Amino acid sequence: MPVSLFLIKKGVSHSKIRTEKICLNCGTETTGRYCTVCGQENIEPKQTVWHLLTHFFSDLTHFDGKFFITVKDLFAKPGYLSREYMIGRRASYLDPIRMYIFTSAFFFLIFFSFVDVKKIPLGDEAKTEIQKDPDLKELISKAKSARDSLEILRNYNNAANPFVKINVDSSSKTKGHTNLMYHTLEAYDSSQKTLPAEKRDGWLKRRIMTRIIVIEHRLEKEQGVFFRELISNFIHNFPKMLFISLPIFALLLKLLYVRQKKFYYVDHGIFAVHLYIFSFLLLLVYFGLIELQSKTGWHWLSWLPLFIFIYPFIYYYKAMRRFYNQGKGKTILKYILLFMLSFIVMLLIFISGAVFTFIET
Repeated sequence: MPVSLFLIKKGVSHSKIRTEKICLNCGTETTGRYCTVCGQENIEPKQTVWHLLTHFFSDLTHFDGKFFITVKDLFAKPGYLSREYMIGRRASYLDPIRMYIFTSAFFFLIFFSFVDVKKIPLGDEAKTEIQKDPDLKELISKAKSARDSLEILRNYNNAANPFVKINVDSSSKTKGHTNLMYHTLEAYDSSQKTLPAEKRDGWLKRRIMTRIIVIEHRLEKEQGVFFRELISNFIHNFPKMLFISLPIFALLLKLLYVRQKKFYYVDHGIFAVHLYIFSFLLLLVYFGLIELQSKTGWHWLSWLPLFIFIYPFIYYYKAMRRFYNQGKGKTILKYILLFMLSFIVMLLIFISGAVFTFIET
C-alpha cells in the first residue's frame, strides 16, 4: 500500500495544502496531499493553536482506541495477537514494541513507588561482630606482624564477613612477602611498587583488589548506606535484566519449535513480547489490588492475588497452544521445558546482575 494511502486511512488533517508541490521534508515533487516518498503531508508549516489541539486529541483517542482493543484481546485470547501480527493483520492493534516500551515504563514507575529501600532495616544492626568487639580491635592493633594478626583472626569465628580477613600467601616465592587485604588503595599501590614487575598483580587481579578495598572501606564507614545503595541499584537494574532476557527467551522458543519452518525468530520474539506485556499488566493489577485492600480493609480480596499468581501458568500454556497450533501433549512437554530453561536463564541473569551491581556500587 502506498504511504499516502496508509496515512489517509489513519486520518486526514484539515490544514491548508501548500500551493508549491515540492515536499518540504525530502524535496520530492508531489501531486497529492502526501509525499509518495517519505509520506509527509504537504501542508503549510505554520499551524494555529486550534490545529495543534485538535491534532493532539485526535492522536490521543486514536491511541486509546487501539490500546484498549489490544489489551482486551491480549487478556481474553492468549496467543491471538501474536498470530494476528504474524499473518499481517496489524492495523487494529498497537505495535508490540511500542506497547512493550509503554507498559514496561509504566509498570516500573509503579513498581519503584511500591518498593521503598529506605524502609529496609539496615544500619548498626548490620555491623559484624568484629566491628563491634573493641577487645578484638585492641588485640589486632597490638599485633607485631601480619602473621600475628592472622592467628588472632583465625581464632575468631567470623566467617560471615570475608572482607576483614587477612590472608597469607604461603606459596609466594618472595621471601617475607605477605598478601594482605589492604585497608587503603595507597597501601596496596605502595606494596605493589616494592615487588619486581613480574611479581605484581595483573590487570584483572588489580581491579578486583581495588574494588575489595573500596568495598571494605565503605563497609567499615557506612555499612547501612552501602547495603541500601546496593539493593536500590539492583532493583533499578530489573528493567535491563528483563530486556536482556527477552531475546534469550525468544531464542529458547526458536529452539523448541525449530522443526516448524514457518516460524521465524522474529515471530518468536513478537510472541515473547506479548507475554512480557501481559505479565506487566497483570502485575499492575496485582499491585492495584494490594493497595485497594490496604486502603479499604476488604479481606475478601485476599484470594485474588493467589489467582493472579496461578493464572499466568494457565495463560502461557493457552498462548503456546493457540500461537503454535500443536497438540496438547507436545505443547505441555515444550511448556515444561520452556519453564525449566527460562528459570535457569533468569537465575543466571539475576546472579550476573547482582555481581555487576555489587562491583559497580
